[in-house]
Amino acid sequence: MKTTRFVFIVLFAALICAGCFIAVPVGAGGVPIVLQNMFAVLAGCILGGTGGFFASLIFVAAGMLGLPVFSGGRGGIAHVLGPTGGFIFGYVLASLAAGLIAQKPRATEKGRMTLMRLVLAAAAGFTVLYVPGVLWFMQVTKRTFGATMGACVVPFIPGDVIKLVLTVLLAAKLRPVAARYLET
Repeated sequence: MKTTRFVFIVLFAALICAGCFIAVPVGAGGVPIVLQNMFAVLAGCILGGTGGFFASLIFVAAGMLGLPVFSGGRGGIAHVLGPTGGFIFGYVLASLAAGLIAQKPRATEKGRMTLMRLVLAAAAGFTVLYVPGVLWFMQVTKRTFGATMGACVVPFIPGDVIKLVLTVLLAAKLRPVAARYLET
C-alpha cells in the first residue's frame, strides 16, 4: 500500500475516533447522536471502498482494544457487546458501501454525475449502517422490530439527513484534493 494512501486511511480513522466526543443521548434506547457515522460515511466517499473500510476497521479495532473511541469516550469489548454494538460494526459496512458507490476519487471528475453518485453513496452508507445496529439491538434488548425502530432509527432520521447533506458537500470539495494524492 502506498504510504500516502495509508496516511489518509489513518487520518480518517482518527477523525472517526474524534467524533466520539460529540455524543447526545436520544430516546429510551440510549443510542446517542454522534458525528462518527458521518465521518465513517465520509471516509468511504473520499477514500473509496477499500480505504473507507480500513479506516473504519482501524477505529473498531482501537475501540475493542480499550481505547476510548466509542460514543461518550468509551471503549472495550463490553461496549461492543452492549445494545449499541451493532452500530459500531455498521460503521465498517457503511464506509464500504459508500466507498464502493463513490469509488476512488479522480482528478478529472466533475459535474452532476459525481454529485449524484455522492448522494447515492452517502444515502447507502447511512442506510447500511442501521442494518447491523437494529438487528443487534433487537437481539440484545429483546425488543420488537417496531420498538427498536422507534428507539434506534426514527429519532435519528432528521439528524442523519443533515449529516448526509454535509457529507456530500464535504466529499464534493475534498475528493479533488484527495485525488491529487491518491491517484497513481
